[in-house]
Amino acid sequence: MKENNKDIKDVFKDTSATETNKKKKFQLIKRDNFGNVLFLKRMLIGTLAALTYPRLKLHNNLQVEGMEKLKDLPKNNVLFVSNHQTYYTDVISFYHIFASAKWGFKKGVAPLPIYMLNPRVNTYYVAAEETMKQSGIIPKIFSLAGAVTVKRSWRAQGKDVKRGADINAPLKIKKALDQGWLVTFPQGTTSPYAPVRKGTGNIIKSYNPIVVPIVIDGFRRAFDKKGLLFKKRGTKLKVKIKDPIQFSSDVSVDDIVKKITNEIGQNPDDKPKFD
Repeated sequence: MKENNKDIKDVFKDTSATETNKKKKFQLIKRDNFGNVLFLKRMLIGTLAALTYPRLKLHNNLQVEGMEKLKDLPKNNVLFVSNHQTYYTDVISFYHIFASAKWGFKKGVAPLPIYMLNPRVNTYYVAAEETMKQSGIIPKIFSLAGAVTVKRSWRAQGKDVKRGADINAPLKIKKALDQGWLVTFPQGTTSPYAPVRKGTGNIIKSYNPIVVPIVIDGFRRAFDKKGLLFKKRGTKLKVKIKDPIQFSSDVSVDDIVKKITNEIGQNPDDKPKFD
């Protein structure tokens, strides 16, 4: 009898899920998993792409290696992990790259930003809540393009702190992965060779996404810390997309963290030593 009841509950769950999917399919105003109107989000991403394109391709030289690896990735449950050099320009460059890949470009960002007419809209990125909500109007606008905001447990308002983990963060991240691609900077800071946070390992362990490591270089030389002001024009901005990884179910969180640390080139043992 208990087994029958369990089966009935499963049927109701399946039916409910099917009805929810149908409702989403026939919505007149389509929204993403965070309630943002897709039409407006597409316009915002396209506008940001048009405004930032000259910073990446005309004033500087954005070079992309391994872009062809994006072609066969699934439409959702893909986690991009990267080292971090500026608050905003790093992830903005990824939006350009992902949109160009959607349009079939394989050797780098398109020569002209035609992809802004129909960019990849189901792209998200993890960002510190205080950075996106307490730093003026520009970050607030950027957040509408796909920010998954989380409260850092180790840093707040520019100071080291110790507080409990953001209990809402895993659910937000799952919602993003369920719908599309998610970019995260697992060190949680723009400081080079900082440790990769175990939170990223736990997310990978829990949701088992395809993990795509990215290594970037040149952004720190070209822009200020926020990525909004120029420091040096004519800089090569390098983005290397590495082979996707599917971690096995029995791998430990510590091993995941170690692998990611090496893949994004942030092992302290590899730090250049100067006399």
